[in-house]
Amino acid sequence: MSEQTEHPEGTAEPIRWFGTSWVERGSGYWARRVAVPLGALVAAAAGALLLRFAVEGVRDSEAGGLVYGLLVGAIALCSLLSGLRTWKVLSEGKESLTGWMTEEKSLGAVWLIGFVGALVAYFLRSLLEAPGEKVKRARYEASLAAADRRRTARAARSGNPGRTKKRR
Repeated sequence: MSEQTEHPEGTAEPIRWFGTSWVERGSGYWARRVAVPLGALVAAAAGALLLRFAVEGVRDSEAGGLVYGLLVGAIALCSLLSGLRTWKVLSEGKESLTGWMTEEKSLGAVWLIGFVGALVAYFLRSLLEAPGEKVKRARYEASLAAADRRRTARAARSGNPGRTKKRR
């Protein structure tokens, strides 16, 4: 996701979301808003089915109840952690991550194994808003406010800033 940029005239650039204007929510916005959660739900169901096949393979290998229980527990824990991290990223932004959630490389396997949790968090978040919309909207509004402050400051100092009044 790219940071906000500004137009030459000093106003904030409108955000494109779901292929349409983010602020005005142009044509096709609501169709995409319905398709995204459904897609995330279908992907989560397919991922859960894939993980079920993997766990059944371990069960069929007769490795023992302890190994089976540890595997199911590990997948559940990874899904929980990945889901929590994804929810926080979508609701508060990536820069709000602290502690263990900031680890990309060392916990990469956890995020990979817990992809179903991440998809479920994405699905749930997309029911409330376009995932990440709150963060983008806050940045957009801050950019608009900053542009407005700059425009006001420019208007207040109209004239030649290099020329000052000489006192006698």
